[in-house]
Amino acid sequence: MRRALSVARAALVAAVALSPLVGAVGQAGAATPLQINGSGSSWAANAINQWVQDVYTAGVQVTFNPDGDSQGRQDFANKVSDFSVTADGFQGFDSTTGVSDTSNGRSYAYLPVAAGGTSFPYQIKFDGTQVENLRLSGQTLAKIFTNQITNWDDPEITKDNNGVQLPSIPIVPVVQSEGSGATQQLTDYFATEYPSIWDPFAGQSGPTEYFPRQGDQIAQNGSTGAMNYIASSAANGSIGYVEYSYPLSVGYPVAKVLNSGGYYTLPTQYNVAIALEQAQINMDPSSPDYLLQTLTNVYTDPDPRTYPLSSYVYMIEPTGGPGVAPNDPSETSGKRQSIADFEYYSICQGQSQIGGIGYSPLPVNLVEAAFSQIQKLQQADPSVDLTNLNIQTCNEPTFVPGQPNVNYLTTIAPQPPACDQQGVGPCAAGVTPNGLGSTPTQSGSYPGTHAGSSGGTAAAGSAAAAGSKATTTTRPGQAGTSAASAGTTTGPAGGAGGSAVAAVAAASDNRPPLESTLLPGRGLSSAGWVVLFVGGGLLLVFAVPIFIGYRRARRRQEEGT
Repeated sequence: MRRALSVARAALVAAVALSPLVGAVGQAGAATPLQINGSGSSWAANAINQWVQDVYTAGVQVTFNPDGDSQGRQDFANKVSDFSVTADGFQGFDSTTGVSDTSNGRSYAYLPVAAGGTSFPYQIKFDGTQVENLRLSGQTLAKIFTNQITNWDDPEITKDNNGVQLPSIPIVPVVQSEGSGATQQLTDYFATEYPSIWDPFAGQSGPTEYFPRQGDQIAQNGSTGAMNYIASSAANGSIGYVEYSYPLSVGYPVAKVLNSGGYYTLPTQYNVAIALEQAQINMDPSSPDYLLQTLTNVYTDPDPRTYPLSSYVYMIEPTGGPGVAPNDPSETSGKRQSIADFEYYSICQGQSQIGGIGYSPLPVNLVEAAFSQIQKLQQADPSVDLTNLNIQTCNEPTFVPGQPNVNYLTTIAPQPPACDQQGVGPCAAGVTPNGLGSTPTQSGSYPGTHAGSSGGTAAAGSAAAAGSKATTTTRPGQAGTSAASAGTTTGPAGGAGGSAVAAVAAASDNRPPLESTLLPGRGLSSAGWVVLFVGGGLLLVFAVPIFIGYRRARRRQEEGT
């Protein structure tokens, strides 16, 4: 009987948990959602894969192929994909490949979907022990990836670690072979902050998505390939660059990077949130680069909590259709509905999933701006239903009621430990929090962190945030805890890939919902109510007969005594 009651209870819990997601997507009377496919950023793939799994439960089927930012934009331009994910916008012309980097006439819009930090996982082992508290300055990193520093016992690395000399092990830089957003972010940082080191090595000024591999550098395809190589038994001495989610998901250490405030920090969700308050966002809706980022001020932020290599990642959506020229015959009403549903979930409820897996959720000002981009799908095709596009049901852990320019988690981000300051320390492994706890304590530690690695081991915790000041700027023309799958990821029916990491509980600080004049909501959809009724029906079917039988058995037992 207890087992039957447990089954009934589980059915009801599942129905109630599913109902908000059903209420968020797939409205009655809207175009019937059809399967959509996307491609692009492997940097963002762990977050995208999480959302793919989540929306599948509500009947929205999405596949995503993390084939790199450059290829993702090409797929979109060639109408091979329904959407793309990229850290940077169309460049006009790719000087490295010699091919056009435009939308090829396809109408599009950018919307931010997540933020994070490009981290530096490494393997340095001697006497069978892994170093777990490595510290590196930006200048040292630039010299490592341009082959000027080639051994871990180099005096400049020793200086970063306050006189602690590492063993004599050759350094093996691991770069990404495809047109990568991680490479773009890394080389933008080098080209901006250390041009005298970067430009002679690259043979040109400015960033690139294709790393100019030279010497003993090892090239691997995508974030998964790079992380897998660094963690392999044959890779002692290696160091690479991937989004923080990848080493975090496998419990691998990453280097703390020196910021302009004089502290070596990790790319935690809190430190990324602090850093991106200094991002300059193009807030001109008439610009083709609307909402894209410039990160110059992020690199030089003097806040001691900031992580210098923090950035946003964007989805490129198709905005052509019957109502907007040029028409986009590759997109049907059903596909546009699925794109809108997937985008809405990604930038609202989905944000509560990603803080605990190594990303930083969006602040409210960018969520609201992204809403305006989703509305372009309805402008292109009036049959797209956006009834539930409602900021009040976003369940975003970054929102502060009545304060759209405040990122809640930047207000509670702790100062770094004293031992992370330049000229002090270094901290012992595990002292520096990895940012996965629910709320930092007064001492600067986080509940739930695992003291065993400076990079941190994935632990359950609340989602956190990345903020951004809405500063107008312009740009020149243009289910398990593991690393994400290197192949296409689909929902369960697709039989491939899957969520890169387990879902993490959302923040539960009992803050009231954000007040906003943006688009009213109407509560649960008819599909949501159906799910609730089904759950209630299951409870009645299982629980009531069992309860009656239990009462009868008790009565017979009492009569027998």
